[in-house]
Amino acid sequence: MDNNALFKIAYGLFVLTANDGQKDNGCIINTLSQVTSNPLQVTIAVNKLNYTHDIIQNTGKFTASVINEAADFEIFKRFGFQSGKTVDKFQDFKDTIQTVNGTLAVTLGTNAYISANVVEKFDVGTHTIFLAKVEDAKILSDIPSATYSYYQEHIKPKADKKPVSAKTVWRCKICGYEYEGDELPDDFVCPICKHGKVDFEKV
Repeated sequence: MDNNALFKIAYGLFVLTANDGQKDNGCIINTLSQVTSNPLQVTIAVNKLNYTHDIIQNTGKFTASVINEAADFEIFKRFGFQSGKTVDKFQDFKDTIQTVNGTLAVTLGTNAYISANVVEKFDVGTHTIFLAKVEDAKILSDIPSATYSYYQEHIKPKADKKPVSAKTVWRCKICGYEYEGDELPDDFVCPICKHGKVDFEKV
């Protein structure tokens, strides 16, 4: 089986935000879909290792801001390459709007937001799928939405070519993180983007 076939799926990219009652947090996801129109409902899939997952699990509220093609890589670094368990991702970040359910919409590098309240949860192993009723939504700009492919080609910095190492290097195809070792453990999870062994390649 060629797992790379899954990379042909046309994913979007979103800043998923939530509030734990004391602070706001966010992460990057690529799985949001509208599933019904009456009532208007969406689903999101969130990795259980993300702090944002735990907040949504506890509060049942979130906002997904749709990343556009004008987004800078800094937004991915801020919301995707560090953990809200140890840093305040919204410190010194003012490009937000508070939505009706009390969570923040990100207005920098985005073209719309969807704010929703969870009505059902599905445990699917590494992730939880949240089914949620849309409570608020707004278009912010006409700049096209960034697909995952667009991010890989135009936003994500190209990996620097490094001197040949005597060690075996495994590179994450999602974020570029590199692991050194003869074999990548079967249960290995990327510390940056939380993807598993299947998304690593030997370089």
